[in-house]
Amino acid sequence: MEKVVLTGNNLDLEQLVAVSRNHVQVEIDEKAIADVNKSRQYVEEIVEEEKVVYGINTGFGSLARVSISKEDSAQLQENIIRTHASGFGNPLPEDEVRATMLIRINSLLKGVSGIRLSTIELLLDMLNKNVVPFIPEKGSLGASGDLAPLAHMVLPMLGLGKAYYEGELLPGAEAMKKAGLEPIVLAQKEGLALTNGTTVLTATGALALYDAMNLSKLADIAGAMSLESARGIIDAFWEELHVIRPHEGALETAENFRNLLAESTYVTHTAELRVQDAYTFRCIPQVHGASKDTLEYVKKKVEIELNSATDNPIITHDGKVISGGNFHGELMAQPFDFLAIAASELGNISERRIERLVNTNLSGMPSFLVKHPGLNSGFMITQYAAAALASENKTLSHPASVDSITSCENQEDFVSMGNWASRKAREVVKNSYRIIATEIMIATQALDFRMEMEDNKFELGKGTKVAHDLVRENIAFMEEDKKVEIYEELEKATELLTSGKLLEAVEKVVEL
Repeated sequence: MEKVVLTGNNLDLEQLVAVSRNHVQVEIDEKAIADVNKSRQYVEEIVEEEKVVYGINTGFGSLARVSISKEDSAQLQENIIRTHASGFGNPLPEDEVRATMLIRINSLLKGVSGIRLSTIELLLDMLNKNVVPFIPEKGSLGASGDLAPLAHMVLPMLGLGKAYYEGELLPGAEAMKKAGLEPIVLAQKEGLALTNGTTVLTATGALALYDAMNLSKLADIAGAMSLESARGIIDAFWEELHVIRPHEGALETAENFRNLLAESTYVTHTAELRVQDAYTFRCIPQVHGASKDTLEYVKKKVEIELNSATDNPIITHDGKVISGGNFHGELMAQPFDFLAIAASELGNISERRIERLVNTNLSGMPSFLVKHPGLNSGFMITQYAAAALASENKTLSHPASVDSITSCENQEDFVSMGNWASRKAREVVKNSYRIIATEIMIATQALDFRMEMEDNKFELGKGTKVAHDLVRENIAFMEEDKKVEIYEELEKATELLTSGKLLEAVEKVVEL
């Protein structure tokens, strides 16, 4: 992808990832400029005529009852940036901040926010030159939007706050100077236009969604390797079974398994070795499929939000000013809660497959998949660690969106907690990557034991062989405890997943 051209209407998830993580450059479509300028003209007319309009010549929130003079209306905008920037905690990751900037620019280009084109262009220049504002991750209620974190985003535009430039955290003014950019003075309505909206929670959740969509494919690879190592029954993945309960995710998962295990002679059929497999093998299409269906639903919601105006008030293209609730995060808080559940379930069933592989009573292989168990613990505690993450995910999957708390003198009396919903989802996805990386590493060990037990007389599947071989290129077979530091091996396995290397290798031979 050479560049992304923003119109306010057609930003998609893949473009968001390309800009936020791969630093693809961004341009503004010429057609969007006229609407931005027209919207700004309406604001200037309101200021000149001294019409009473929320956020332009009134205070904010419950202070809407306070009129602001024409002379003070510009200072009002800087004031909210200085005092709304009250976040706490670790800084948002760079990719989430860049995604935030991109989404905000795209939203402002819809031409209903009353902001100057030059202000949007400064934010665009910061994005393209990789001036990344320092934004503490905590402090948003998800209504009125992400006020605190977005105010931190704006501070460097005013020569205030802090920002990263070329990886170094600097005072905002210094970061802007090094990038060759000049800070600005905000005009009427601009502080509100920049800070009022669901932008941060959408950025965090959208990137978590993208990672979860890849995770769902990796979960299929992990499950296929585990099934094969257990000489599991392929019949549960036949298309004939799933077309009579035709949920798209289940159909897709079953097809993925048939493709991954094509040419495998390790898999079996009903009553060949056993009549049925346990649920964690037999019901993979239904469980993985449910998560896939959820992710598709969340993607639809995300891509609507990427191209939405979420501030307040909005100025219609015919000059009407409307105060509403587009800043409210509930529309995304619920999907991001659902995203956490989907990712959690992928990790939950993966951890149960891990247990089946390391448990000699269930696998028929040596305890904890190591020669001479007792002297060696092998993969014993890797299952503990995966179980700990799976249990943490269960707590994190409690919905944030069912919570609310009153703010702003009871004017803002029902909030979404959407920012927490998105951050929880991000953590669940991260934990589940580690669980599935653990399963893939253990399944590779189990496949090696299985091949040895069967005198190498069988063949691995088309996709599982690629995954097995790539793992072995990076991680050696564990002969005995004294030759390994298991954390380092787990880190290697996790990197194969998070870097995209394993998925890319498998998708060269199998379409997922």
